[in-house]
Amino acid sequence: MSGLEGRNALVTGGSRGIGRAISLRLAEMGANVAVNYANSQSAAEEVASEIADLGVIAKTYKADVSDRESCEAMVAQAISDFGQIDILINNAGIGSSGIDRPTVTEATYDQFNLLIGANLWGPIHMCKALVPHMRDAARSDIVMISSVATDSYSERMGLYSIGKAGMEALAYTLAKEERVHGMRVNVVAPGLVDTDMGRKLITLLPGSDDMRERDATAPFGFVCTPEDIAAAVAYLVSEDGRYLTNQRIAVNGGGF
Repeated sequence: MSGLEGRNALVTGGSRGIGRAISLRLAEMGANVAVNYANSQSAAEEVASEIADLGVIAKTYKADVSDRESCEAMVAQAISDFGQIDILINNAGIGSSGIDRPTVTEATYDQFNLLIGANLWGPIHMCKALVPHMRDAARSDIVMISSVATDSYSERMGLYSIGKAGMEALAYTLAKEERVHGMRVNVVAPGLVDTDMGRKLITLLPGSDDMRERDATAPFGFVCTPEDIAAAVAYLVSEDGRYLTNQRIAVNGGGF
């Protein structure tokens, strides 16, 4: 699977975890990559350096996706730097473990605003800023990185699930509205993934806090990796995924 040569991708939260793996996978397939980050410039520059070593172009952009003006400024600069942006990966987000998983009624409005800002308003800001521009591309793709949390709506996951459910609704609506412009919009929903967010989450759940000990009870004998998520994204935006839109792929080993 290849064929992303000449295409330009913007990956939010592209410097760490799942976003890092997606940025590198798209670059391996020939795409130039705009790597968004919120805090760690050094991590973003490290990813950009690895991408450049693959023979494609990478640039880094600091922006808080929950802030509309910050997103609009990043998009304007990325368009100036790359010309046509035709792949948008809405990956940046904050997990429930980041606020210690309060119940809906225990949660503060600041906590609601933090998670919904990153997980829902971020994709809204990015799509509002980029979709009109992406319509000019011969083919364009948006992939939302959601979560299997929207399958179960578990207790103490409410703030996270609300944001991700809204993100999925955004994806399904855009898929229908933008198909006439050659745009594919899809969702990838990971289960537990071996990332900083995943490792923090298991410290708050029953069972071992050691991710490697959890391999034994995970589907296929291992916990999902960021590269597994990146592979699903790569398929969707490749020529192999040209007839797929309005779809949701759950990358969770078939469920727990």
